[in-house]
Amino acid sequence: MTDANPLDDPAVSPFDVARLAADRIAELTGAEHHDLALTLGSGWGKAAELVGETTAEFPATEVPGFSKPALEGHVGTIRSILTTDGKRALVIGARTHYYEGHGVRRVAHSVRTAAATGAKTMILTNGAGGIKEHWTPGTPVLISDHINLTADSPLEGATFIDLTDLYSARLREVARSIDPSLDDGVYVQFRGPHYETPAEVQMAKTIGGHIVGMSTALEAIAAREAGMEVLGFSLITNLAAGISPTPLSHQEVIDAGREAESVISALLAKVVAAI
Repeated sequence: MTDANPLDDPAVSPFDVARLAADRIAELTGAEHHDLALTLGSGWGKAAELVGETTAEFPATEVPGFSKPALEGHVGTIRSILTTDGKRALVIGARTHYYEGHGVRRVAHSVRTAAATGAKTMILTNGAGGIKEHWTPGTPVLISDHINLTADSPLEGATFIDLTDLYSARLREVARSIDPSLDDGVYVQFRGPHYETPAEVQMAKTIGGHIVGMSTALEAIAAREAGMEVLGFSLITNLAAGISPTPLSHQEVIDAGREAESVISALLAKVVAAI
């Protein structure tokens, strides 16, 4: 596919593109239906190998509406996996971040496509900065709620969606049944791509945030619009600016993800099996 993307045409419905994408996924995988979907962010990629048997894998760019990932740590593929209990999981390793400047439709496309394949559960993962000082790099944290500071929304027109229980309490309890030590927190999505300043981190803390990052919130809203139940996980890759005594770097994020990969991937695979 070229850089021309049907989602960039305001006259085209993003849901029509999602249905086309779902049809293409069915063609490429031989699976007409998927039960759940996972977006694997920085540090979470190995989970795809533990969830079950991969029956199909292909570049996301073979599917209408998808873009090549701009960020190291995202594999750029879509997998169809048969879990041990016979469910079909769609694993998305091709996240489009808001800061890439392609518009919020492309950000939400993977989630809308997952819903169009039939998935009822959406698991969103990311690598993020932690505000709680006792969270060491490599700590997985459940997302209990979010604050969207992008000043944008995936919803178009007069579309009013209740977000009271956006991040499923039921699914968080399932996760805690696997690991009772899991903490949770409120995720704050900034626009990026620059890291937050210490003052912005303190603002996030003051308004109730515990985790800062550049993804997930917009996708979660789109998932709720599509009627999906949402589970959110952050891997704390570093303490946030002003909380950490050292300057932030993307390499730190990559390194923390690699070090924690085996542990958090095994955790996520067990959670998927329990859902």
